[in-house]
Amino acid sequence: MDIYLTNTLTKKKEKFIPIDPKVVTIYSCGPTVYKDATIGNMRTNIFQDVLRRMLRYNGYELKHVMNITDVGHLVSDGDDGEDKMIKSAKEEHKTPMQIAEHYTKLFFQDLQELKIETPEIICKATDHIPEMLAYVKKLLANGYAYETSTAIYFDVDRLEDYGILSGIKMDKQQSGARVEVDPEKRNPYDFALWIKAPENHLMKWDSPWGLSYPGWHIECSAMGQKYLGDEFDIHTGGIDLIPTHHENEIAQSKGNTGKIPAHYWLHGEYLLINGGKMSKSLHNVYLIKDIKDKGYDPLVYKLFCYSCHYRNKLNFTWEGIDATAKSLQRMRMGYQMQAKGMDELSSEEKEKLTQLEQKFHEAINDDMNMPLALSYVWEAIRFEKKSPEVAKLLMNFDQILALNLDQEELPKTETIPEEVLALVEQRNQARQNKDWAKADELREQISGKGYDIKDTKEGIEVIKK
Repeated sequence: MDIYLTNTLTKKKEKFIPIDPKVVTIYSCGPTVYKDATIGNMRTNIFQDVLRRMLRYNGYELKHVMNITDVGHLVSDGDDGEDKMIKSAKEEHKTPMQIAEHYTKLFFQDLQELKIETPEIICKATDHIPEMLAYVKKLLANGYAYETSTAIYFDVDRLEDYGILSGIKMDKQQSGARVEVDPEKRNPYDFALWIKAPENHLMKWDSPWGLSYPGWHIECSAMGQKYLGDEFDIHTGGIDLIPTHHENEIAQSKGNTGKIPAHYWLHGEYLLINGGKMSKSLHNVYLIKDIKDKGYDPLVYKLFCYSCHYRNKLNFTWEGIDATAKSLQRMRMGYQMQAKGMDELSSEEKEKLTQLEQKFHEAINDDMNMPLALSYVWEAIRFEKKSPEVAKLLMNFDQILALNLDQEELPKTETIPEEVLALVEQRNQARQNKDWAKADELREQISGKGYDIKDTKEGIEVIKK
């Protein structure tokens, strides 16, 4: 079955044709390990995980590379400010290596919590300084870079099509381009390949230009080439990487090999928080830990991300997470009903299951359309007959979803506050005294505290709204 992906490079949805008919090569931009990964960062990792699972569902083997940025990512895209690793190290009174180890460990713990697969190759920037130095030397030799008193810069004017990924038109935007901190830069869009280190800089290496350290963009070009070659199939990342990091990766590769490294560029959209941006000042920077601390299975967040296409903005609210938690509970309970069912399926019903699998397959192959794929999952869960054959289909779907659908799911028991229980008892007494007006008044008070009363034959049930 054909696969279609929306390619940022060509601005259209295209049929996916890998370089090797059996093995798909992928490069994903990993974290800069100077702080906790947010749920926004994790949304990108979730879409990349679906990509992996979809490709394997179609029979491909994978060679997937992800970098760990532990040096070279400055606080500004304009090549100014401190290295993010060093800034964090100073703030937390640790060494850059300690910061990297700590946040790398937390990052992979989050991946594990979300059942996100680890790529086949994980590579740290600081382990590949020789490869990056060789890459910079090649760019200088090819005439695509120049030296100033502070850095080695890439000369974007040497390219005819700088901006091919983002659509930047330098002739129209140059006057309002990035702040030109270094007056020796020939063009405001020129970016640092290698930076000469001040005497007190914590991370620096010997180089032909003295003690220095790499820029952010060079690491991905050097490591992508080392592990995947001059050209590979797919490059992924968040949408925020398009105008700077990924544009500059393409520039470096064209300067080094004359080629654009990836044939397909896939980007995940932003996660919004209550309709706005995630920001420390707004106190709405959430982590997977925050979701767990509120009592939710982290996989609830994964299912929440499936409610929206990866190329569309997704609005995070706690109300949305709560509703999704109930959906995941219904999914798992629905699976158990099917797994324990004993109904015989007719040939027509078996054919309907085959059609559901076909539709699910088509949905994930159509640029990973997870909202549509989920609609077929729900059709299977609500299948009128209860049969292990339906459960088997659901587990087939879970190869993509990775939601542990076969996990036993019991309804959560809520601890009802004492003040609500006291009002419930007062209402019981009022009903026994046939004081219906008082009973209604107490029901309203209970409702105002977020609980509903349900009178059943077995007694009174108190339900959190």
